[in-house]
Amino acid sequence: MSIKIEKQIVDYEVVDEQAEQDQATTAASETGRASAKVIHMHEKVERPETLRGSTYKVKTPLSEHALYLTINDIILNEGTEHELRRPFEIFINSKNMDHFQWIVALTRIISAVFRKGGDVTFLVEELKAVFDPRGGYFKKGGKYMPSLVGEIGDVIETHLKTIGLMKSDELDEHQQKLIAEKRAEFEESREKASSEEAEESDFPDGATLCGKCQTKAMIQMDGCLTCLNCGDSKCG
Repeated sequence: MSIKIEKQIVDYEVVDEQAEQDQATTAASETGRASAKVIHMHEKVERPETLRGSTYKVKTPLSEHALYLTINDIILNEGTEHELRRPFEIFINSKNMDHFQWIVALTRIISAVFRKGGDVTFLVEELKAVFDPRGGYFKKGGKYMPSLVGEIGDVIETHLKTIGLMKSDELDEHQQKLIAEKRAEFEESREKASSEEAEESDFPDGATLCGKCQTKAMIQMDGCLTCLNCGDSKCG
């Protein structure tokens, strides 16, 4: 293919195709070596002498003694753009020895899954899906826990969100503002209703509804329910 040159030639350079290929090969090999240096979590990663960890206190109505969960993390590729914090091991401690065997077994299995690498977030759903046949309980704040194992899963979920392995499901600023307004509106209406009821009622606070006059004026008097509004009495 011929190319017509319409301008005056002021300079020229001989292109060495082999040199260009060698340069491209070198760049590719350097990129490959750089990517090979990035350490990913796997079971052969050796445990450092020191690990960073967090300890969570779990107090349940199932035991008089609290559980203390410690999750230690390993920092991979520290100081580089590929730095990543991953959970490495978990320990559970308590004065209550009733659950000692299965707690030790559970911590070893979970730690093994952590060290295996890959996506470990599935542990959360698996643990939270365990239900106690005796029934669950509500923890502080009103959150329902189906079992003690489920609460351990909830703690792991909290930790994974803290280190960035799971996305936090917190409400955004607009949603938080809307809920705060609705709550304030509800509390205001409830306080207003209770104050109006107190002002309108001329009878004791513990009075119950009278079936005859439909007034909350029924009280226990001389061992018998008597209405202070209409005088109706269960004793005749």
